[in-house]
Amino acid sequence: MSAESLARRPWWRRWFGNRSERAAARFLRRQGYRIVARNERSLQGELDLVALDRGQVVFVEVRSTGTADLTRTAASVDLAKQRRLTDLAVHFLQLHGLLDHPARFDVLLLSWPAERKEPVICHHRDAFEAVGRFQMYR
Repeated sequence: MSAESLARRPWWRRWFGNRSERAAARFLRRQGYRIVARNERSLQGELDLVALDRGQVVFVEVRSTGTADLTRTAASVDLAKQRRLTDLAVHFLQLHGLLDHPARFDVLLLSWPAERKEPVICHHRDAFEAVGRFQMYR
């Protein structure tokens, strides 16, 4: 069965996504981040990872691919996705009484070529500004 046909199966996508989020969390911990939430769900959607980095709340979007090309993967964090992530982040900050804390959005791109056991990780720190009605200030 080809990797492309597997990618269309829900169980495969869940497994691949969970594997990528675990690898992303390990990577961030090695960088000194403290992971405070994984797969934080609300009615609007889900935050992949929420971490603390030197007193700043970091909302981390994890995107992964089975190929070496990260261009399409990076492009998937488009304006609509950024708006959804902003709404989710504001909700998280409100829920936890953290609206007065600095926050940012990081994007981690993971490439899992077939010949590698560990992913190639591209970390985009402060990848985009909050989008929409509610803006977060630094």
